[in-house]
Amino acid sequence: MDLVQIKQRFDIIGDNPELNRALEIARQVAGTDLSVLVTGESGVGKEVIPQIIHQNSPRKHGVYIAVNCGAIPEGTIDSELFGHEKGSFTGALETRKGYFEEADGGTLFLDEVAELPLSTQVRLLRVLQTGEFLKVGSSKVQKTDVRVIAATNINLMHAIEMGRFREDLYYRLNTVPIMMPPLRDRKEDIYLLFRKFALDFADKYMMPVIKLNPLAQEVLESYRWPGNVRQLKSVAEQISVLEHERLISAEVLKKYLPLDRADKLPVRTADAHANADYTGDRDIIFKILFQLRKDVDDLKAQMGEGEVQDDSSSQTSLVNPLLIKPEDIKEVDHFSIQEVNADLIKKALEKHGGKRKAAAEELGISERTLYRKIKELGID
Repeated sequence: MDLVQIKQRFDIIGDNPELNRALEIARQVAGTDLSVLVTGESGVGKEVIPQIIHQNSPRKHGVYIAVNCGAIPEGTIDSELFGHEKGSFTGALETRKGYFEEADGGTLFLDEVAELPLSTQVRLLRVLQTGEFLKVGSSKVQKTDVRVIAATNINLMHAIEMGRFREDLYYRLNTVPIMMPPLRDRKEDIYLLFRKFALDFADKYMMPVIKLNPLAQEVLESYRWPGNVRQLKSVAEQISVLEHERLISAEVLKKYLPLDRADKLPVRTADAHANADYTGDRDIIFKILFQLRKDVDDLKAQMGEGEVQDDSSSQTSLVNPLLIKPEDIKEVDHFSIQEVNADLIKKALEKHGGKRKAAAEELGISERTLYRKIKELGID
């Protein structure tokens, strides 16, 4: 299957050299069993690469399974990937096959692979190197013949430096790297894609197709498209449904384009990913400091030794670090951060009846960070 046939088969629009290069590499490696790592910003269409590889490989008659690693809770990811034995944990009412067993003889696409916990990364490395894995709760080694393709929008080299991704797993996955270009680097393809989406939605909603006047086309092509192809498709659908006029002006188009911030790109860079947990921990600590300060002031007020300060900033989950005073820290230096962290998390969970999502919102951190802190601190 040549490049033109691939584009027709997988409904790919555009003739950008970087895009063509990515598709050509996918076509060339399809006949092998080499591991492939697809990189690129969110919304660029990385998921089409593993489909091209699978459909052009000797495994095309086997199973193709796509797994979003970021959408699976950390506590169940091993069970999802490798399966589990009956009774291996609470809720394991029967033996279950994992994706590596289900995809035997086929292809497994691991999207958002950088979200895998380090313990799961060890298991993944073993199955990539030896084809062997263990079900959760089992001591019996099983074999599988799976071609693995992974994708991420994270800078994995930086994640390795931060200790969040195994270097040996990176080199095992990155046997063949494929980079999907962002839409802002494919300016010649933007209008072609918009026209394609406009035609699709006109057919879907049984209405006349929308068109752009010359000025609107210029605006379309000069916009940075932080959400890439996914955002462009969404904008085309919104305009198709909401606008009565079928000829769209630049003024109308701009209403559907969020403020263009060149310094805010959609890719989750390693810096952003690495700082995510730091920000969550920092906000917990700030909240703890102010809560303890408030408790001390309340105690002083009750004993007639001081007055309660009306510090409205202590009521928020996210506290400005510039508001912290040296005495706030001195008053709690005899506590360990682990103790106050655990205490605050327990209180938040109790307040919300054990609901982690609500507790995480109360603490001003992500649900994933809260789950990690619960495990680290041994909170029951």
